[in-house]
Amino acid sequence: MTDIPLTTEERESGTVFAPKFDAAGLVTAVVVDDGSGAVLVVAHMNAEALRATLETGKVHFWSRSRERLWMKGETSGHVLFVDRVLVDCDQDALLIRARPAGPTCHTGAKSCFYRKIEVLDDGPILTPLDT
Repeated sequence: MTDIPLTTEERESGTVFAPKFDAAGLVTAVVVDDGSGAVLVVAHMNAEALRATLETGKVHFWSRSRERLWMKGETSGHVLFVDRVLVDCDQDALLIRARPAGPTCHTGAKSCFYRKIEVLDDGPILTPLDT
């Protein structure tokens, strides 16, 4: 990783990994199950979380609510093992393909995306996905 300024061409077509962190020092990370392709979680990483993820092969995030680094599964044991990390065209979002060691969501659901929005006459409601 580098913080050297890159031209648009270098950022979009080059080989230098230079993630574009937002004003809070974060980059969005979407984690999908490498086997099924299901979205497991969307969270944020700072430089430290990204470095720890790349070095250990286990997904780490920056918790905005707790204001600290945390490894997914550090208390539950439901670690996300990295298969590969992809970066989008302008390097401001990551797609992490991972193998989950158990449920990903803190609720015990396989994914944090376990409900859908249904629009009824009196407004939208949430209903569980059929699994």
